[in-house]
Amino acid sequence: MVSINKRICNFIAKEWITCSKSNRSFAINHNIDEKTVRKILKEDGYRIPVKTLQKICEAKEIKLSTFFQLIDE
Repeated sequence: MVSINKRICNFIAKEWITCSKSNRSFAINHNIDEKTVRKILKEDGYRIPVKTLQKICEAKEIKLSTFFQLIDE
C-alpha cells in the first residue's frame, strides 16, 4: 500500500508540477520554496506539511477537502 504522503506528492507532481513551466515557476506561483517542489518530486515523496499543502490548494483555488477527494479517486 502506498503511503498517504507519497500519494499526495505523486498527485501534485503528476497533475500540477509537470504541467508548469518549471519547478521555479510552480514554487513562485504557489507561494512555496523551490526546494519544497524538488522534495515533492522525489520518487518516494516526502512528509508534506499541511501548511504547504494549504498554500498549494489556495493557489489552485480549491479547498483541502476537495484536494483529498481528488487523490482518493
